[in-house]
Amino acid sequence: MVDHQDAQPAEERSPDAGASRGLSRRGLLGLAVGGGAAALAVGAGAGYAVASSRSGAGEARPYDFFGEHQAGIVTPVQEHLHFASFDMMPRTDRADLIELLQDWTYAASRITQGLDVSATGAVGGSPESPPDDTGEAQGLPASGLTVTIGFGPTLFEKDGEDRYGIRDRRPAALERLPAFLGDDLVPESSDGDLCIQVCADDPQVAVHAVRNLSRIAFGRARLRWSQLGYGKTSRTTADQQTPRNLFGFKDGTANILADDTAALDENVWVAASDEPSWLAGGSYLVARKIAMLIETWDRVRLSEQENIFGREKGEGAPLSGGSEFTEPRLAKLDANSHVRLAHPDTNGGTRILRRGFNYVGGNNALGRLDAGLFFLSYQRDPQQFVTLQRSLSTDLMNEYVRHVGSGLWAIPPGAAAGSYVGESLFAQ
Repeated sequence: MVDHQDAQPAEERSPDAGASRGLSRRGLLGLAVGGGAAALAVGAGAGYAVASSRSGAGEARPYDFFGEHQAGIVTPVQEHLHFASFDMMPRTDRADLIELLQDWTYAASRITQGLDVSATGAVGGSPESPPDDTGEAQGLPASGLTVTIGFGPTLFEKDGEDRYGIRDRRPAALERLPAFLGDDLVPESSDGDLCIQVCADDPQVAVHAVRNLSRIAFGRARLRWSQLGYGKTSRTTADQQTPRNLFGFKDGTANILADDTAALDENVWVAASDEPSWLAGGSYLVARKIAMLIETWDRVRLSEQENIFGREKGEGAPLSGGSEFTEPRLAKLDANSHVRLAHPDTNGGTRILRRGFNYVGGNNALGRLDAGLFFLSYQRDPQQFVTLQRSLSTDLMNEYVRHVGSGLWAIPPGAAAGSYVGESLFAQ
């Protein structure tokens, strides 16, 4: 990030206009003493992500943090992800939760513009005190950084307890996802009271964001689990090429795009007529960590790989003919091919907005590659994802994947300048 002394032009563009009060005393305390090993518990694959190439990262424009919708949903998909799930600490109350969301909003509004996490920053404070900002992003631009905040089911009620006085405002659709065929979930890598999705075109900028937001949360929320991702596996704008997953196939060819406002309104954004009204303009986020059995897949002949997907491995055209974006003729595809089972025509028109990333975490205990897809999807109602996932129960690809992590969060609408993410939840 740029040094705070040189930040005035970016400062005038808006970050502190939406959070002029600065960090709370608790937030500043967290910067001074919080974080530690927990803030750096980025999970397997950390070294790979941070060491990845930064080619072109400095060219990415800064995205506004404030707006009708939170950034990081229809924003052009960046190259790197750092996803973090948090649990609120015991004995915290409603005021603690609100204060944390205000602090995260303030800090996020700054770092998304390429600024340090506070006005004092990494080098502007007392030399006898820990710096507010950890400093590893000094000199780096915003790199297209987005920060997206979500609320899990347990934030509203946990073990029958209404910890924050918001149980009656919990969306009826916000409940733990049902079990699906192929689930082998690790509880310690699933769910959470809060989530932060951080995306950027520079991995160091993404890690810096989660590291500092974790420090700010000290004493109020603790990191439950996190995941690094690289190499987007979907696109959200027409000018982005369709990327490939670790099986080597183009992924997300038919994804909803940012300029398709009708599809977004129908499938992604919660409407004012939906319940609850405080979530209007928001969405629901599903996260699924999907381990890919790479070595097994690599021994499958090409024709069978293509039959499993229902697409050519090279251009990505459907096996029924045409080019990548030709609408597939489903009757010409294997009845259990991925494309056919996931297609809207097979699922009553159901669509979701995908925003996934590849991940690699070295080798597992069996000496095999620990790698796969960190699947992220946004939808107006979680049942859209449930419908699709159940349809995929006979997917030929299931032989080569295992779902090991899962979570669902309500994503509030964007914050207006002078407000904070989630304010509508607490409005009386």
